[in-house]
Amino acid sequence: MKRFTLSLAVLSALTMAVVALAADAPSKAAAPAGEWSLDGTIIEACSCPMFCTCYFGAGHPAAHHDMTTHAEEHFCRFNNVYRVNHGHFKNVKLDGVKFWVAGDLGGEFAKGGEWGTLVFDKAMTKEQRDAIGTMMGKMYPLKWGSFSTGEGDIAWTADAKGAHATLDGGKGGEVALEKPAFGNQGKTPVIKDLQYWGSDSNDGFVLMPNSVEAFRGGDKPFEYKGTNGFMITVHLADHPAPAEGTKGGF
Repeated sequence: MKRFTLSLAVLSALTMAVVALAADAPSKAAAPAGEWSLDGTIIEACSCPMFCTCYFGAGHPAAHHDMTTHAEEHFCRFNNVYRVNHGHFKNVKLDGVKFWVAGDLGGEFAKGGEWGTLVFDKAMTKEQRDAIGTMMGKMYPLKWGSFSTGEGDIAWTADAKGAHATLDGGKGGEVALEKPAFGNQGKTPVIKDLQYWGSDSNDGFVLMPNSVEAFRGGDKPFEYKGTNGFMITVHLADHPAPAEGTKGGF
């Protein structure tokens, strides 16, 4: 690599030129900073075959055939386990917090989900819980038949081989993802440019089928193995109202 050294005179001249250009440029007010933002990574799994059809906008989760009754029912029973990489809500810091979203999207989630629950890690403060509750209302803007909150001990780990999350040591819930064998040349497949619910952007759906995805708490427990799973890092923030006479906003 070539190295270049600027003399003090040349450096001074360049600096003066930059300052002059900045002075001649029209002034532009800085965009107002939002009151909250979230960058989080999710270990996610659901009862649908891979890949979950819910993400393609049809509004109908996959059909499941009951071998006993021979009935066909549409549902998507899911576990989304978050770890916040960095985030804040006004002056409340959210870096490192963990929480768990579980539920059933029912047969036609475009009309609303069957039920959902938001489980906070016991280490979270009331202020952090209130902040995450507001953010998840933006992330998953659904009408629920019923919705509840709770708390528990959440463990969250991930590496190149897969990911694992437990709620109360597995008694409350568990999601285990494994690196798939169907990736090209041993790579883990990633779906890019696909919208994730209400997020502003995401880094791609990293496909990893589950070896188990279970929610064992409450009155509607479920458990599946070998169905859809992925990891994804999402970005979500509030969007201040645009200035008068301009367009934009959330």
